[in-house]
Amino acid sequence: MSLSNGMRTCAKVLMSSEASLSKSASRGFHSTGVKRMGGHGHDEPFYMHSKHMYNLDLMKHQALKMSLGVFTAFSIGVGVPVFAVIFQQKKTASG
Repeated sequence: MSLSNGMRTCAKVLMSSEASLSKSASRGFHSTGVKRMGGHGHDEPFYMHSKHMYNLDLMKHQALKMSLGVFTAFSIGVGVPVFAVIFQQKKTASG
């Protein structure tokens, strides 16, 4: 009987000390609300829905734009690693 009373008392003390610690040392994030664009989540004259955005068949100068886009992506994909290797080799050779 006294053992269970002692355990109950100990549990109450632990719970009350835990509650007081959590109140005094609480941390949290505070942020502002999400900025809404217009009334319904988009700004109609300045925002175009994605179903209209990528109509490649209706694009003017499609061959030129796609060719330039692919060439640019390929050039960046090849040029950046080549530049990185040359830069690293120059750094190593100068020491």
